[in-house]
Amino acid sequence: MPKILVCYKWVLDEQDIRINAADLSLDISRAKYKLSDYDKNAVEEASLLVEKLGGTVEALTFGTGTIKNSLKDLLSRGPDKAFYICDPLAEKADAFVTANVLAAAVKKIGEYDLIICGEGSTDAYNQQAAPRLAALLHIPAVTYVQQVAVEGTKIIATRKLGSCTEVVTVDGPAVISVLPEINKPRIPSLKQVIGASKKPSAEIMLTELELEQKDLMPKVTVSSVKGFVMNRKNIIYKEPNQADNIAKLVTSLTKEGLC
Repeated sequence: MPKILVCYKWVLDEQDIRINAADLSLDISRAKYKLSDYDKNAVEEASLLVEKLGGTVEALTFGTGTIKNSLKDLLSRGPDKAFYICDPLAEKADAFVTANVLAAAVKKIGEYDLIICGEGSTDAYNQQAAPRLAALLHIPAVTYVQQVAVEGTKIIATRKLGSCTEVVTVDGPAVISVLPEINKPRIPSLKQVIGASKKPSAEIMLTELELEQKDLMPKVTVSSVKGFVMNRKNIIYKEPNQADNIAKLVTSLTKEGLC
């Protein structure tokens, strides 16, 4: 029976983010947090595997002070226990720092047969955390997974690569990152939500991980984030003859290199 770990991220709900028209800066004053959508797929897949094969699912996350608010939602979706590292450093952490922290935490917690991550996070979506984590743990990484099965110590994954798929088999333990199409996350029932408060969680202090200062220094720093605005040309053709309108449209598109 596999022992599975799911890594997840607690992110701002993009639906609550507003763009200030004056300077395109982001207004997050009213934004709530949520479990990253891609990580919901990771949690669901871990739960489905355990329902089929038996075993246990635990979860791990690294975040700021708001991370504790994620535990009820996370545990209501299936995991038996949650570990979290809460530190202000997470505010500016990039994939390099995040992977270092998660890898150190995994080594402290214990060994797993399978570690599942979302292909990316809803906020940054840099797709680096999973392969970096695997490299630090010296175990295989399988990305872009749209279907996975576990047979004994072997992990069979179907990867989506553009217009084709690839089936790979690796010996566990391994890290996989799953795509949204791998499943449809279920909405937790009232019983599951109530039961989540009875499940254990444990905080791991960043100082316990014995990381060096260089491991906690981001390789990438974000100077600012601005909203994207698409300015349309709004060209309207009003010739009486529709054929002339079409001809002008085609000419304009050709000049733009679109046809």
